[in-house]
Amino acid sequence: LCSGKIVETEAYQAPEDKASHAYANKKTPRTDTFYLQGGVAYVYLCYGIHSLFNVITNVEHVPHAVLIRAIEPILGKETMLKRRKKTKLDYTITKGPGALAQAMGITRLHNNLSLLSDIVWISKDDKEQQYSIESGARVGVGYAQEYAEMPWRYWVAENPYVSRK
Repeated sequence: LCSGKIVETEAYQAPEDKASHAYANKKTPRTDTFYLQGGVAYVYLCYGIHSLFNVITNVEHVPHAVLIRAIEPILGKETMLKRRKKTKLDYTITKGPGALAQAMGITRLHNNLSLLSDIVWISKDDKEQQYSIESGARVGVGYAQEYAEMPWRYWVAENPYVSRK
């Protein structure tokens, strides 16, 4: 079992969001997951290398998702180190969506998986903590024209696991 606190995300709001895989209601075998009821994992391969973990967030047929960009490790740190082929724990272990998925063992096999399962899930932190949340432009979506600068990236301020400052 591995777990972590989500410290960075990016939102994608298709069909109008040109950075979304479901832009203009595009439907392909890869994007079919986008059109499911919220609470499902959308995991895709980026650049043929990295699995990226997203959460489908809206009602059926409305293609909205949130990319989980970074977590702060809590449980299973030794397993995360092995998966990342690292010998020492540092903030790079889960910094960035590709590193996060690799450390957590999330692959394309988890695509379409209900996040109410006992395999991958998201739950509320039991601790009543307050965090300062910042927002800004998403990462790597310069091609998205007017949507490139939308402030739909959110992160916990001052957290070392956040992928980009």
